[in-house]
Amino acid sequence: MASSLSLLTSLPKPSFPPSISSNHHRRRISFVRSSLSTQPLVAGPDDLVSTILSKVKGTDRGVLLSKDGHREVSDVAQKLQKYCVSEPVKCPLIFGEWDVLYCSVPTSPGGGYRSSFGRLFLNAKEMVQVVEAPDIVLNKVSFSVLGFLDGEVSLKGKLKVLDEKWIQVIFEPPELKVGSLGFRYGGESEVKLEITYIDEKIRLGLGSKGSLFVFLRRGH
Repeated sequence: MASSLSLLTSLPKPSFPPSISSNHHRRRISFVRSSLSTQPLVAGPDDLVSTILSKVKGTDRGVLLSKDGHREVSDVAQKLQKYCVSEPVKCPLIFGEWDVLYCSVPTSPGGGYRSSFGRLFLNAKEMVQVVEAPDIVLNKVSFSVLGFLDGEVSLKGKLKVLDEKWIQVIFEPPELKVGSLGFRYGGESEVKLEITYIDEKIRLGLGSKGSLFVFLRRGH
């Protein structure tokens, strides 16, 4: 009996060739790698914000962009829209001072002052929108006339919430200042804007006629 046990314990244990085990392991790693590589990379909101800012900065608020450039900005804005809070008009982040960094229709902010003819004589220096609680909006465009005389156009409006994303602003007649002279002209004006994305850094808006705006919070 002892000899039988001794014989059993002395028998060699079955083993597989090393190549079979290692090849199976390599195939499994390759499969995992290929599965990961086929999954599309989805950019998060921070990456999209950095992307849209890089595309609009230095373009004179969109004037210098080509059609393809405007299309790329629009594509990124649509992706950011997915990350917008559910009721942006109630978000306290809308308040503050904002630089108008881009508009898909460059003549929308500033009107005739931003037309091709207007830009021959007027160099826009700043375009700022201030939103004050609870319902005040101040728009200001500062410029220089022929490079030596400073001027400013400002509008004050009252904000009205239309729904969870849309706002309406009714502006008083604009005030024009050139040098030491200042006067009001024209009549009231009205704009409607959908807030499509907002965070601590940027705000995106879509006008009722389809104009896309990119606002950058001052200080960023």
